[in-house]
Amino acid sequence: MPGLSFTLPHWLYWVGLIAFPIIAMALSRRPRAEERRYSTALGYTILVTGGIIGLHRFYLKSLLGLVYLPIFVFVLYSNSQEQAARSILSDMANEMRVAERMVAREEPRIAEARDSLPALQAALAEAEEGSFAARSAEKRLARAQDAITKGQERLAEASATLVEFGPQRDQAAQTRSFWASAAGYAFYAILALLVIDALMLPWMVRRANAALPAHIPKTEAELALEAVEAEEGPKHDREYATNWIDRLSLFCGEFVSYWAVIAVLVYYYEVISRYVFNSPTSWAHEAMYLMFGMQYLIAGSYAMLTETHVRVDIFYAPLSRPKKAWADLVTSVFFFIFAGTLLVTSWIFAMDAIAVPTGNSIVSDWARGEISLGQLLSGITLDQWTDPSIRWGEISFNEWEVPLWPMKWVMVMGGLLLVLQGISKIGKDIRAIARGE
Repeated sequence: MPGLSFTLPHWLYWVGLIAFPIIAMALSRRPRAEERRYSTALGYTILVTGGIIGLHRFYLKSLLGLVYLPIFVFVLYSNSQEQAARSILSDMANEMRVAERMVAREEPRIAEARDSLPALQAALAEAEEGSFAARSAEKRLARAQDAITKGQERLAEASATLVEFGPQRDQAAQTRSFWASAAGYAFYAILALLVIDALMLPWMVRRANAALPAHIPKTEAELALEAVEAEEGPKHDREYATNWIDRLSLFCGEFVSYWAVIAVLVYYYEVISRYVFNSPTSWAHEAMYLMFGMQYLIAGSYAMLTETHVRVDIFYAPLSRPKKAWADLVTSVFFFIFAGTLLVTSWIFAMDAIAVPTGNSIVSDWARGEISLGQLLSGITLDQWTDPSIRWGEISFNEWEVPLWPMKWVMVMGGLLLVLQGISKIGKDIRAIARGE
């Protein structure tokens, strides 16, 4: 089975986090087509992302997609058998390695002990019976004979291990090679089918569209949804926005919401690379938990604006709008303590992330208020930019080594957005109290 050795470049990770939401937001604002039609572009997208299980065929209502499923299941089965054989092969190889080391260690010891027997026997014969020299010679002779006996036992055991596990190791190696080849051939068959479908896809889309009825009646669920929207009216997030701070929070919340789609694609790739290609990545998990951490911070102001955060409002919900405004004003003290602490500490974290412990601690000192801006500027010398031993920017400690300092600055952005949204909320509460509505 072919392997995957792709590692996501750092620049592509950060560019993707910026470019993908922008493209998704532009596409989401396109007017919806009045008639339901199959899309060639969407068909190719599904072919690339889920073609190995025939999802592009199912999208076009073609039962030939069922051809992909048994081949894909066979690939998974072959990989599981190959992994089991690899585990057995590893165990057998370890056992034989231990036995080989045992043989290599005991043979010289036995030979050395045998070579020393004549001299030890002669020394015992020459020594006076009952003397200290005789007892010492007897002990040395007994140790040599014991070393020979035990060494022969270990040698016999190691030889038996080699005889027993050698054929099993060879059999496991053959089994692993067979299932690896079987998985590879099955995967190449899927690739061949995908190439054929990629060439046929425009024709398949045209045929599927031609098979659509002239008028597609709406389902009961669609009709019920339209009735609810007609009664209540559509509610959009932009109705919450009354100033530029609200609009900024809405934009940021929508922007990072599309990162969830990135997570689906990345984890899909991780599952395929792990279970189909036996090549788990070293970057997918770290990339996503860093992304979700940034998403959580940026979306805080959006949740506050749209009131979608979790709270207990048993006493709050029945209040009138002015009373709610008074309650919000009183409790805003605790909010600003949290938001201010988040902003200040994230600012220090961000400065520390740039001034990692490689000679740039002056930046961290300035961020903590220990030195003035003038001292900072005067303390930065040309050596800090040219010295190869000084690295600007914190990176992760695992194999991927992604820069962490951009994430620390996103923490600052999240804290700042939260503070700004709190200011906007106070303004709204004051107006509600003043107007009494």
